[in-house]
Amino acid sequence: MYCTECGEKLTLMFANGEGIIPYCKNCKQYRFAQFATAVSMVVTNRNKDKILLAKHVGNDDFILFAGYVKKGETAEKTVTREFKEETKLNVVKYKYMGSRYHEPKNVLMLGYIVMAEDGEPVLNEKEIEEVKWFSFDEAIATIRKDSTAEAFLKNALAEIKNFK
Repeated sequence: MYCTECGEKLTLMFANGEGIIPYCKNCKQYRFAQFATAVSMVVTNRNKDKILLAKHVGNDDFILFAGYVKKGETAEKTVTREFKEETKLNVVKYKYMGSRYHEPKNVLMLGYIVMAEDGEPVLNEKEIEEVKWFSFDEAIATIRKDSTAEAFLKNALAEIKNFK
């Protein structure tokens, strides 16, 4: 890890009340971790019996809908904006389910269950190649194993029937 201000290699030091924190000896400052924040959405239909997954351009896997939180934007606004941008469908309602740090992309993922309005998705072809409704069992079988998406999906499936 390196200092975001001067580029100096950081050392780990004890910060009173904080524990072990990266420290820049050059700047004489503790440097707390910086990472992006994104939402991950388990999208269900109004009947709460299907899951909508997306295949992004250049990717062979179906995945959950997701998007980065923009500066000054709330996570809730990101949920509605990202889903609308990618499908032209509105979010009827959503529920926050929990978070998980996704190390490969250095991002804190905020998991949501999202109910989509009825209608056919109109894809943003620059981002989304295909979308498909899956039964719960098909969605679990399709999503990448041992992934952040699988963890969010399993958590959401346990809650969807009670989603009001």
